[in-house]
Amino acid sequence: MGMAVSIDIRDTAIQLDVIDDVVAWLHHVDDEFSPYKESSPVTALGRGELSLDDASADLREVLRQCESLRLDTGGIFDAFEVPAPNGTRFDPSGFVKGWSIERSAEILERQGCTNFCINAGGDIAVRGEPAPGTAWRIGVRHPTLPDAFAVVLEVTGNVAVATSALYERGAHIIDPRTGEPSTGLASATVVGPDLALADGYATAVFIMGHDGLRWVDEHPGYDAYIITNDGETAWTPGFASYRAAA
Repeated sequence: MGMAVSIDIRDTAIQLDVIDDVVAWLHHVDDEFSPYKESSPVTALGRGELSLDDASADLREVLRQCESLRLDTGGIFDAFEVPAPNGTRFDPSGFVKGWSIERSAEILERQGCTNFCINAGGDIAVRGEPAPGTAWRIGVRHPTLPDAFAVVLEVTGNVAVATSALYERGAHIIDPRTGEPSTGLASATVVGPDLALADGYATAVFIMGHDGLRWVDEHPGYDAYIITNDGETAWTPGFASYRAAA
């Protein structure tokens, strides 16, 4: 998917070959959902060369989830109305990355893993603890200082963290209402129980700006943190519970 994915398993009794299933799954996701590949079903669907009846169960699930997000965000998140690298206007990448990593976590759980962290380009799914009585520490990159963190989170249990920002790929997050890149924020981070939704929410909050904080606050279990282009920060009330002590 054009990024490094790290898998950190802390269960000592687990055989490392369980990672093979995750790697195979992620390669499958890349083959099916990449808008950069001419042969991918996503490209074929966007071009009208593949019907919904012939689409895989995974692709139909992603379509349903993307439509649900479109309705929930009032069209702010709209995978069906953004320019894709394959020349179409269908690109579900803003949902698929988080969804695929959440599914990766489920694969590990079925194999008996209870304490692990998966990091895909800054979108993170954790389970359990890194060691008994300790929390996973997750740094949210500072948007203008590559070697610094804007905030550090401490989380345990079933938690997802997703960030939408400009520092890796420039102005690539499209506002479907205008068809132009959204540049009102420097970054938006969402924390919650499901990385598929957190990833989509982070994209929506990035486009909404400050209004996105109020929108996320209406979704139980999810919180958000934003950084403006002039360095100001703001967050939902519940986000404070994730912040590490100074």
